[in-house]
Amino acid sequence: MALLIGLLAACGAGETEDASGNADGAEDTTQETEEAAETDSEEKQVLKMATSADFPPFESFDKEGNFEGFDIDIAQAIADELGYELEMEDMNFDGLIGALQSGRVDMVMAGMSATDERKENVDFSVEYHRSGEMFVTKKDAEITSLEDLEGKVVGVQLGTIQEEGADELSGEYGFEVKKVDKAALLVQELNSNRIDVGYMDKTVAEGFIEEQDLAGFDDPTTVSPGMAIAFPKGSELIDEINEALETLIDNGTITELEEKWELTEE
Repeated sequence: MALLIGLLAACGAGETEDASGNADGAEDTTQETEEAAETDSEEKQVLKMATSADFPPFESFDKEGNFEGFDIDIAQAIADELGYELEMEDMNFDGLIGALQSGRVDMVMAGMSATDERKENVDFSVEYHRSGEMFVTKKDAEITSLEDLEGKVVGVQLGTIQEEGADELSGEYGFEVKKVDKAALLVQELNSNRIDVGYMDKTVAEGFIEEQDLAGFDDPTTVSPGMAIAFPKGSELIDEINEALETLIDNGTITELEEKWELTEE
């Protein structure tokens, strides 16, 4: 009898332990489910941005193939300020506005000037940087003014404000305009004697002049509009991104990034 009671007691203890173990397991599973649900609810919304990463120091790739540049840092700062996850896509500059119009991306940052013509197709944020235009030549070219451009071939990047400007100036100053897909191709064309002059953003031009031992002169004819973020017409993101951008301007972040990427006037 004593032996039978001992066995029953042992079985009871085992059943209690199993029940307790199952209860603990169920509790753990419930907790994990709740945590997963909470994580899903807190997942960041993706902000899709297109750029044309051949425009240093505004946007380009580093040696590891990662995006870098002034615009890239601003975009990330905006995403951080608003709690978005930033997703970036590289494409040719002349395809950027089409990407906005088709809804492929939410915004564009690519050193894009907020011209009246572009405003017919997209909306813009407040301006965050102003640069200017420059003509780039070889050092021995003896081209130092607009008058010297007569009979020359001037290269520009497709879709840029410089393309618009060159088309307007070519009739007055008698030069031919050659258009290419990438800003970096302008330097290759210049060094290969396929163009006589490259016409581009001043900051980008100064970088190429120093890097490639070239020469250049400022375009005295225009004061281009400032750079801004482009959006599809009527985008719901404009107000909140403008607010974040103005915060970055007011708190000195934009100035710090201009200094980091050597965009300040000396």
